[in-house]
Amino acid sequence: MNPADETNPELESFREQWRAEVRARRPAASSSQNNSAGTPSTGATRTTGITEGPRRPPPPPAKKPVIQEHYDEDYVQPRAFDAPLHAAQSASLGKEEINASSADEPVSALEHYEKAVETEAAGKLGDSLRLYRKAFRMDDAVDQSYKNKHFPKPTSKPAAQGGPNGRHKAVTAAAAKTEQPQLIKELIASFAELAILPAEPEVKGMPEPPCPIAALPEELLVHILRDVAVLDVAGFVRLSQVCKRFAYLVATEDRIWRRVCLGPEFGFASMHYHWQCHVSWGPLTEEDLLREASELIEREGDDAPLPLSLEERAQQHAEESATSTLAFYPSLYNSSWKLMFRLRPRIRFNGCYISTVNYMRSGQASSNQVTWNSPVHIVTYYRYLRFFRDGGAISLLTTAEPADVVHHMTREAVALHAGGAAPHLPSTMMQSALRGRWRLTHAGDNPHASVSEVEGDVVVETEGVSKYIYRLDLGLRSAGKGSGTTRNNKLVWRGFYSYNRLTDDWAEFALKNDKPFFFSRVKSYGIKGE
Repeated sequence: MNPADETNPELESFREQWRAEVRARRPAASSSQNNSAGTPSTGATRTTGITEGPRRPPPPPAKKPVIQEHYDEDYVQPRAFDAPLHAAQSASLGKEEINASSADEPVSALEHYEKAVETEAAGKLGDSLRLYRKAFRMDDAVDQSYKNKHFPKPTSKPAAQGGPNGRHKAVTAAAAKTEQPQLIKELIASFAELAILPAEPEVKGMPEPPCPIAALPEELLVHILRDVAVLDVAGFVRLSQVCKRFAYLVATEDRIWRRVCLGPEFGFASMHYHWQCHVSWGPLTEEDLLREASELIEREGDDAPLPLSLEERAQQHAEESATSTLAFYPSLYNSSWKLMFRLRPRIRFNGCYISTVNYMRSGQASSNQVTWNSPVHIVTYYRYLRFFRDGGAISLLTTAEPADVVHHMTREAVALHAGGAAPHLPSTMMQSALRGRWRLTHAGDNPHASVSEVEGDVVVETEGVSKYIYRLDLGLRSAGKGSGTTRNNKLVWRGFYSYNRLTDDWAEFALKNDKPFFFSRVKSYGIKGE
């Protein structure tokens, strides 16, 4: 023992107290063991004067998370281009999408494959590639399962049974199948003699509410429906859901469809088959007329007509639009104005044509990182085209998504951001927008082809860098499951060129990764897209 410690009475008293506590604890432990064996002992409590407290209860078992089913969260309302979300709303929408996606994780190989198809269509190639790999690791024939589920093959018809009864049934079924396309026409024809019925009374036994339109003569009713079609042709078509009489008039009244086809509101009077303005939206210049004349001479030889002035061109356009529409009417569209309006190629002004481009390219490995493989870059960008009724157009190439762009595809935004002005505004991507013009092809572009082969192509010329002008040759097509009713909603590439105004030379751009344009309705443009 250190002699210095003996001279310290406080340290010595602490040691004695500590030894007493240790000696008191040992009998308490032995007495607790005796008590558990059935031997009573009370000396421990008298020695220490402290009663041992009750033992701490064990922690409760961890509760399993309860998975709540939110059926309403499975449906996500699609984004509309007429009302962009604010930042807070978009953040909350992102959280809801994350929660919904975590709740709907795929389990089987087929579910992984379906999820991969959805992500690939949304442009997320990295996520789709990961899901494809996982699906094929789980089942190497998952692609066949997907085809069998979503694209089943038509079942083969059973062979006709022998005997006269079996042959009679087979002939009857074949005849019914051949007559099936005529059922709709027969059904519409059966509505011809029907009248407009008033609404039923709210209380049974009471007189019917008045219906003034039911008492109108046929001529006035057709005139009213024609005014509706001029204001909004889609609203006119929806009138067929009101009653059978309206359905008959919408389907068969060619006087209304003739006015729609020949009018400038939605018809072919707004389609331009010659240049109507300069690339910069100004009036046509002598350079434009000379270049068009040289193209005519190159295409038709020395017999090509001389270029017309702007006034003569406008008058010729009005005459040609009506004449060509009347000329195409009986031969190509079975003398049906409604069929002509649906099938004849035309530009749509109440929306925007969007091309989404996704492709992968290999990158260069970093010199600071030792890896066996090189990185892979997934590139995504968009092309936008908007057409105007006066022959002008806007072209834009950007990485911004459609919801952030389509509302700013206006002439005002292009003028506002001309020369890189106003970079702090949300429409700053319009600094890269290019002014342009458009026209449809006509029989003069290819005199050796028929009218049905020539119609359907669009030529767009836009501003370029410095002395260049860009030219886009596109073809009007129809896409989607509802292609029978949704027409002219797709633009496919036919060529992409640059024109040098100083040397009068043409050069062609490669179309390796470019994708078609698809039409999207934008409500902020209005019904007529003006």
